[in-house]
Amino acid sequence: MPHALHPGGRLAGVLYLIVVVTGIFCLAYVPAQLAGADAGAMLDNVVARQALFKQGVAAFVVEQVAYLLLALVLYRSFQDVSRSAATLMLAFVAMAVPLALAALSHRLQALSLLTDADSAQLLSPEQRQQLAHAALKAYRGGMQLVRVFWGLWLLPLGWLVLRSRRLPRLLGALLVLGGLGYVLDVLAELLVPGYADWWISAHLTLPASVGEIGTCLWLLLFGLRAARPAASRSLAQ
Repeated sequence: MPHALHPGGRLAGVLYLIVVVTGIFCLAYVPAQLAGADAGAMLDNVVARQALFKQGVAAFVVEQVAYLLLALVLYRSFQDVSRSAATLMLAFVAMAVPLALAALSHRLQALSLLTDADSAQLLSPEQRQQLAHAALKAYRGGMQLVRVFWGLWLLPLGWLVLRSRRLPRLLGALLVLGGLGYVLDVLAELLVPGYADWWISAHLTLPASVGEIGTCLWLLLFGLRAARPAASRSLAQ
């Protein structure tokens, strides 16, 4: 008999899709559009394209809310497999979200320094640019810490997928590898000189990207298998 579907599977897929789409927009598309040849040019782009910058901030907030809701749905879906692992997964997300939103405040601070009329009256253009640049560096430093938790939450999630088989085991393996990749990537950035120039630096988090997008699509298309009743498992043995 085909497996029954868990009622939270499709909801998790929708929430994961929101996380993926908003994440690509605010973490990849917007920074690429605002990038410049140097820090000064990038700050000029922020001023010239304020609307896009603000859209990136709004998308980031939506992503974090969806991320937390996703973790809650996945916790309810997997707690019967291992409550401790599901709790650990949720705890890592619960730590990541406030850290990410705190880091985001530095982006808002940078925009305010560059565009606010009061800042223009109190500070010279050079001072405003220096402080805005420092605020964006603080944002990047905060996000480096957040990325550790983006990796850590994938470890128990991948383990739960592997143990429960409610999703393909390949996805579980990719999630575990991706989680390790995230953590190693951050540690290498902090501890290994010249790591950004290494070939592997651009690929260490690739399993996470493939695993998360694959999990999102599988949940949307096929849902999440529900646990079989004990009687059914006994008959199948």
